Amino acid sequence: MPKTLMQSVVTQLQKERMRLEGELRRVTAALTAFGKVYMQGSKPKRATRKKRTISAAGRRRIVAAQKARWARVRAGKKK
Repeated sequence: MPKTLMQSVVTQLQKERMRLEGELRRVTAALTAFGKVYMQGSKPKRATRKKRTISAAGRRRIVAAQKARWARVRAGKKK
């Protein structure tokens, strides 16, 4: 009786090993595919945007608005 039990355990373990080997082959194939895509760079090329600049007048408006904000903050702290 113990010999047949051992034989069935060994048989089940061999089946499990075969199943795991198949799974590992699939995982390896997936990693290979992803690796090729990663190395070759399959990302679509993004259009480069022109760098935007701000005019001197616009910059002065921003500076004036920020100074006004800080003046209100400082005025609020004195009270």
